[in-house]
Amino acid sequence: MGGVGDGPALAAGAAPRTAGPRPGTGTGCAGAWAELLRLPALFTVPGDALAGAAAAGVRPGPRTLLAVGSSLCLYEAGMALNDWADREEDAVERPHRPLPSGRIRPAAALAAAGALTGAGLALAAGAGRPALAVATPLAAAVWAYDLKLKHTPAGPVAMAAARGLDLLLGAAATAGGTRAALPSAALLGTHTLAVTAVSRRETTGGSALAPLAALATTAALTRLVSTRRPRLPAGRRAAAAPGLPGSSPAEGPQGTTHALATVLGAAYAATATRPYFHAALNPSPPLTQRAVGGGIRATVPLQAALAARSGATATALLVAALVPAGRMFARRAAMRKVSIT
Repeated sequence: MGGVGDGPALAAGAAPRTAGPRPGTGTGCAGAWAELLRLPALFTVPGDALAGAAAAGVRPGPRTLLAVGSSLCLYEAGMALNDWADREEDAVERPHRPLPSGRIRPAAALAAAGALTGAGLALAAGAGRPALAVATPLAAAVWAYDLKLKHTPAGPVAMAAARGLDLLLGAAATAGGTRAALPSAALLGTHTLAVTAVSRRETTGGSALAPLAALATTAALTRLVSTRRPRLPAGRRAAAAPGLPGSSPAEGPQGTTHALATVLGAAYAATATRPYFHAALNPSPPLTQRAVGGGIRATVPLQAALAARSGATATALLVAALVPAGRMFARRAAMRKVSIT
């Protein structure tokens, strides 16, 4: 899937466009591939499928794990494809990246994108026909975004659709259907649309409109995710696949899940709002890039809030636990002066 800005479609991951070489970053073959694939950004991916399972009203199980694996593969396919598609532009603006610097051959990046796409579809097929039916348009959105739509007005919409489809993939794999998860997918897609709109000015700056719109979007989404949706019928919850104990929407008193959704919604707002506000006050490229990074990091608490909103307390806490892990890996990447977005 991919990233915001110059990245592919799964809603959060491409690097802000910083000019000039950065000697010594991502040295070695493994380091070059880690930089190409933005490995620390993978922490924004598993929460999609888990939030989708929660929204569908069923307990995460083995098929949910297959959906997570499919999402990770498609996300990384988008990362590799992003840099392949931008290799000529990067040779001028970002010569330190793995392809223009010669650390990875363009043909190898394209082959990796194809192989990862195939692996993602195979994992989705293992989760069942409904999952494959969602993963197929998701993969198409990834390739269409990177190869055609990225620099068009349709780019943010394609990015939002991809992230929403990724959440629906978790619902389809776990429950065999997506209808119950459509509201959560719409909320996550709306967040992605706002972040992507901000990212389109991350190299030039100069516009406060997108950060202001993102601020308004964040406020609206915070209010919505802090309101727990009605509990699903008991029979629907009983259809849960065997999996993580205690993570179905039947868990916990209603007041507890509502309080958790409120706390996680506040964490989402706190993560995204400050950098958006700074970018609105001073829409310079560095502050706009920070706003994009804040929006990307806010994806995980939003996923957790969506799970809590569906009543899945343990799933929400599991997704929320990815936040500190993602921060730790992001710090390590920053020490090597490698962008995780």
